[in-house]
Amino acid sequence: MPEKPSVEAAAEVTAAGIARLAGVGRAAVSNWRRRHADFPKPVGGTETSPSFALADVERWLRAQGKLAEVPLRERVWQYVAGHPAGPTTALVHAGCVLLLVRDRSPRWPELAARPDALLAEELPGALDEVLTARLGAPRRVTAPSPEALTPSLPLLRAAAALAAEPGGARQAFEFLLGRHLDANPRQYTLTPGGPAGLMAELAVPAGADGASARACTVLDPASGTGALLRAVPGAAVLYAQEADPDLAALTALRLALHSGAEVHAQAGDSLRADAYPGLTADAVLCHPPFNERNWGHEELAYDPRWEYGFPARTESELAWVQHALARLRPGGTAVLLMPPAAASRRSGRRIRADLLRRGALRAVVALPAGAAPPYHLALHLWVLRKPAPGAAAASPALLVVDTSGYAAGGRTGLDWQAVRGAVLDAWVPFGRDGTVAARPGVSRAVPVIELLDDDVDLAPARHLPPVAAGGGAAELADVRDRLAAELRRTGELAPPVAEPDGPAGPAGRPPGVTVGELARGGALTLHAGTATHTGDAAGRVLTEQDVLAGQAPGGRLPDGAAEEHVLVRAGDVVVPVLGGGAVARVVDATAEGAALGRNLHLLRPDPAALDSWFLAGFLRGTANQRQASSYASTATRLDVRRLQLPRLPLAEQQRYGERFRALAEFEQALREAGRLGERLVQGMYDGLTDGTLRA
Repeated sequence: MPEKPSVEAAAEVTAAGIARLAGVGRAAVSNWRRRHADFPKPVGGTETSPSFALADVERWLRAQGKLAEVPLRERVWQYVAGHPAGPTTALVHAGCVLLLVRDRSPRWPELAARPDALLAEELPGALDEVLTARLGAPRRVTAPSPEALTPSLPLLRAAAALAAEPGGARQAFEFLLGRHLDANPRQYTLTPGGPAGLMAELAVPAGADGASARACTVLDPASGTGALLRAVPGAAVLYAQEADPDLAALTALRLALHSGAEVHAQAGDSLRADAYPGLTADAVLCHPPFNERNWGHEELAYDPRWEYGFPARTESELAWVQHALARLRPGGTAVLLMPPAAASRRSGRRIRADLLRRGALRAVVALPAGAAPPYHLALHLWVLRKPAPGAAAASPALLVVDTSGYAAGGRTGLDWQAVRGAVLDAWVPFGRDGTVAARPGVSRAVPVIELLDDDVDLAPARHLPPVAAGGGAAELADVRDRLAAELRRTGELAPPVAEPDGPAGPAGRPPGVTVGELARGGALTLHAGTATHTGDAAGRVLTEQDVLAGQAPGGRLPDGAAEEHVLVRAGDVVVPVLGGGAVARVVDATAEGAALGRNLHLLRPDPAALDSWFLAGFLRGTANQRQASSYASTATRLDVRRLQLPRLPLAEQQRYGERFRALAEFEQALREAGRLGERLVQGMYDGLTDGTLRA
């Protein structure tokens, strides 16, 4: 029987991976392939996206002096991506060993000292022991056989070494899983950390010492990657069910590595094949699949879970709502992420009405668009509480909260902390007292009797008192005064028109130099942005939208993200590479320390050679941007290395830099005047139409 190739021998890397290893852009890798006859030949992939043997690439990069050593995290990831049995199998094997490293740390060093053949024989027994202790039996994850482990041994040794770095085994697995999810964005529906954390707080409110969470049993019947269960701090028992068997295994390992809770994870469709039919959980969290038509409508017609009515074929989300209620103990809380249509579709009005009459539905929260996928929709949170058998309605009111006003500019402008504060400020007193003081435009306790009409429309915005126009006449007057002051300031900042001569005067423009040439000469360094945005508060991200709008960093790094990102410094110049607009921003103190987001390039000039404002100003020239852009049918992309600027002594650069700095200040004043003007105009329209202002 032929021997299986090891992950070390089989590991492949794409051109993007080569660029990441060498710290260069994709274009540099393409140039190497064209210019160097000895560059490794493709061993897989496609003609447009070839892959190369990692070992061959490493040898070539070292021989060219372009690589001293592959970073450990990159090596481990390439082992995962190139595993002979696929990345999911590799992640499961790595997760098992990382769990062993974390929970039985003295055992791993003994095993790691064995030769490969002996390690493959003895490791399954140790893994079975730790998996049984953490995941129970029966379980979704079983210890791989010696034969299955053999090709993974280089990966397992490298993953254990990665776990010895700061962050430990949990962060090592989060890094690998995060890379896998990023590489397959269409395969998984992710719940960002911001909404996940808020849902956990609504379902399992922690006391001053966290005692309420420590005793909790929590279920997620559509667990995906485990983000919702991972957001519950200190839970005693976590139950997960996921239709995708591979994803269920990864979720089990992720949860076991994340906390000390007892973890149960099973594969299967929770509606058709519930893995926990006798469970009575303290809390249920769920981000169900939306708009499912084939959810089991025919075969589940007489299922006892439909206590509030049999859902229509088009109301799969209401089937998940009733499944969640069926798995709760009396008094337990469920929080589901729902599409906004579920609050108003006529086909679901009878079930919504019964949920209201019996006090099961306690709150509907409208999140801003961009809070969670699909990002173009303003999704809702439904908060439910299971009534005690035979009990009257727990509350004569439904709490409605609308946080759509906290999204400025979509996903990248989302003020997640403000969203969280608005929701909890309303929910905590309402959950305790059954009522809460109304906040115009934000929250209100709506009497159930007002909702039980022909439509039973629960969309929060329909039931909230309007916000006074601009805060009232006094605030509108203040906005007008601020606008007048900003317009005066804008006039003062309006720059004088320069003389028509170029940088060299009448003698003509001096020779130009490209950004790529400056980078090769050491006058500046180039970095590409890699940070992705979520609603979490783990770290700031300077996003493409922030640069275009001239605002402070509005993105947030994913919680626990282990991948190192480029952090911007004051004096850096940031350029968006998509869209074809002439934009370049000099980083100031408001953005310093933020991670550089995707679709941005950073130019870090040597202050002894280049003035930042001179650099940014010439990069913004329309002709400069046009000649450095490539055009496709759907997008325009800027090749930053092809941008040009004149060769000038530093003193002359600084003279131009002062003019460009003044232009930037004038531009920012125009933006602020525009914002104030829009606010005043809309406030006047609202005040005149809702009666708070008189004509």
